[in-house]
Amino acid sequence: MLDSKFLNAMNISLDLALEAREIIRGETGQEIPGVRVDKDTYDHATVTTVHIEDQNAQTIMGKPVGKYITIEAPVIKENNQQAHREVAEILAEQLKNLINLPMELNVLVIGLGNWNATPDALGPKVVDQCLVTRHLYNYAPQELQGGMRPVSALAPGVLGTTGIETAEIVRGVVEKTRPSLIIAIDSLAARSVDRIATTIQVADTGINPGSGIGNKRAGINQETMGVRVIAIGVPTVTHAAIIAQDAIEKYINSTGGQPGDASSAIKNVLEPFGSNLTVTPKEIDILIEDTAQIIAGAINMAMHPGISPEDYGYYLH
Repeated sequence: MLDSKFLNAMNISLDLALEAREIIRGETGQEIPGVRVDKDTYDHATVTTVHIEDQNAQTIMGKPVGKYITIEAPVIKENNQQAHREVAEILAEQLKNLINLPMELNVLVIGLGNWNATPDALGPKVVDQCLVTRHLYNYAPQELQGGMRPVSALAPGVLGTTGIETAEIVRGVVEKTRPSLIIAIDSLAARSVDRIATTIQVADTGINPGSGIGNKRAGINQETMGVRVIAIGVPTVTHAAIIAQDAIEKYINSTGGQPGDASSAIKNVLEPFGSNLTVTPKEIDILIEDTAQIIAGAINMAMHPGISPEDYGYYLH
């Protein structure tokens, strides 16, 4: 069974708090002290909220103290627009509960990732479909309806294409526009291939761009930005090392052998890639489009409850 020893040996961190809890509970056989879990079930989704409540739990989980909401919805991978709308509504409700701001306050939406790399393009694609209204308050107030909030949005790119740390760009925008909240969207890495494009995590702790695939970037959180940050992420890749480990264990178990530590052998195989190879499905372009539409729809519903989705097209550029 995949365990923390293997993850540490391969230098793999888990983006999903739900997966981190599953592995630690599997090793200890009991709930983690300082961690509380709530679960709700809907027609097309299961919502699990992991509360990390103290510093001890933070150390064990490797996640900051805060709330991590995971929406598991395999229906996202199906061509079912009505089900996608229901998942968006569930996400919108979770966002509304976390936002908790007067309607006149400004919100900044940040689409993290590289628009030139499909598995990493989720953030920019969400921003493309977000209903931005901050400029209308200054230049076209007559176009506004009741129940709309000032929203601005930015896809800042990645260090490799801009030469600038993403956190530096975001911090500069925050200093100029002074939002009361940041919503950051990013692609994640999952432990399980089943969670690719079927799981949405919402966290009130901010985000570290690229952390799940070994890129240690400056964090986008309340400490670095001076404003609350809600992070929305969807797994779009998984680690080749994890797939290899799972395959080895299944083979050994099927032949009656005993599973062992395969980390050294896997490292050798992945050495040409610095032991850091990630894998994504061939249909990732379609999955990114669908998840981006769901997340953008949820953000629009949460930000602008006074207008219907049918009216979004009037405001989208």
